[in-house]
Amino acid sequence: MSDESEQNDITLKKDEEELGAGAELLLPLESLLSAGIHIGTRIKTKDMEPFIYRVRPDGLYVLDVKKTDERIRMAAKFITRFNPSKVVIASSRLYGRTPVEKFCELTQSLHILGRFLPGLFSNPVHSRHIEAEVVIVTDPKADKQAVKEAAMIGIPVIALCDTDNDFINVDFVIPANNKGRRALATMYWLLARQVLRERGELPADTELSISIDDFETKLVEAAEASEGE
Repeated sequence: MSDESEQNDITLKKDEEELGAGAELLLPLESLLSAGIHIGTRIKTKDMEPFIYRVRPDGLYVLDVKKTDERIRMAAKFITRFNPSKVVIASSRLYGRTPVEKFCELTQSLHILGRFLPGLFSNPVHSRHIEAEVVIVTDPKADKQAVKEAAMIGIPVIALCDTDNDFINVDFVIPANNKGRRALATMYWLLARQVLRERGELPADTELSISIDDFETKLVEAAEASEGE
């Protein structure tokens, strides 16, 4: 084993010991940490301070997975108040494409992938106008146009927020690594499962019909999508 691999193992074990103590989570802690949902950036905004657990020796900020878990549960309860056809998920991030598609497939919500066209929410005569009642964004920085338009017309915004995000026009934050392939797959899988459980469409002791692997954007898919833009 290389020195780097050994150090990574030590860091992961430390995170397991510190972040999961006494917690009953939606997914085993080991699975959450191996997906990297807790790994932030080397930038910390004032808004995100309450969700940051510590900073690692390499300068990366670590998110508190207990708060992530708590926020997923709260967001799912809120989302179930709306007709699925009025729930819109936006993701301009390539690695968010498949997770968002799968989430919408399971929950019957709508998605907007790639560039958000101005007026989709705010202009009723837009050829592709969408009447949303709640909007979920993968990254409020990358999806700023969707966030801005939702705020203009009073649509609540739920956002996956990393350590470098601000909360401008965001109504509810789910702290998470919103850049990693596996992290995004895991987050949207968890949120989809929890929404279905809250709706009573999925028993608490039953899993989704598709796995986290199915939610993950494959590299070839991301490359093809990038070429098409």
